[in-house]
Amino acid sequence: MSGLLLENKNAVIYGGGGAIGGAVARVFAREGARVFIAGRTQAKLDAVAHDILAAGGQVETAQLDVFDPEAVERHADTVATQAGSIDVALNAVSVVHDQGTPLADLSLEEFMRPIDGFLRTLFITSKAVARHMGGERPGVVLNLSEPGARLAVGGILGHGVSAAGKEAFSRLLAAELAPRNIRVVDIRPHAVVDAAAAGSYTRELFGPSAAAAGQTLDEFLDDGMRAGTLLQRLPTLSDVAETAAFLASDRAGAMTGTVVNLTGGALVD
Repeated sequence: MSGLLLENKNAVIYGGGGAIGGAVARVFAREGARVFIAGRTQAKLDAVAHDILAAGGQVETAQLDVFDPEAVERHADTVATQAGSIDVALNAVSVVHDQGTPLADLSLEEFMRPIDGFLRTLFITSKAVARHMGGERPGVVLNLSEPGARLAVGGILGHGVSAAGKEAFSRLLAAELAPRNIRVVDIRPHAVVDAAAAGSYTRELFGPSAAAAGQTLDEFLDDGMRAGTLLQRLPTLSDVAETAAFLASDRAGAMTGTVVNLTGGALVD
């Protein structure tokens, strides 16, 4: 029996050139998956692919607008035809949005941007891959949310509603796809401490709040977020990627319709 978690699995990662998507792609490939990474920026996809190929893994890239349903469906069709199936899909697409603005100063557009953006791309990608999953080969759809889904703090109206929407979407999709042998699991990390250094939009997201507090981004994460966790640490890209690999594997075969808490104890279930 192979010790690789994802041997002979075909995995599609949307946002595969980003910090989290790229980290997951590298671990999936290390664990034996044939990885198909898609995203907006070819140079970022190529950088991830270079690492995977250098380590002996299998990877293919596709420049793709994940807000274009027809393009996403064509890409999924191509992957399924080429690989024979889609076994795992992860949506790691980022949508730049506001955090820190109170209701009085928040525009309707700013409020709706993460809600419409994140949920639109979840719907498009999930619908495209689900058609090629399940049956004799178990399928797994992985999504990402944030602690804002349950936090009651000011200044994150759009963000919090979008995060809660992602988790509701995952639960409802799990119920619908379970009879087809497809699992759906949501991963809820806190702010990923090394994501900014890997090119994440974290710096753009939290930078203004850090500056307003007279702090660097590292100080803001350390004082404002790490200190609020039970473990006194924030998750790393490795934490997220290794967890995703386990959840995508048959070893997590009894898990669906749930949220995996990677907040370090900032939220407790």
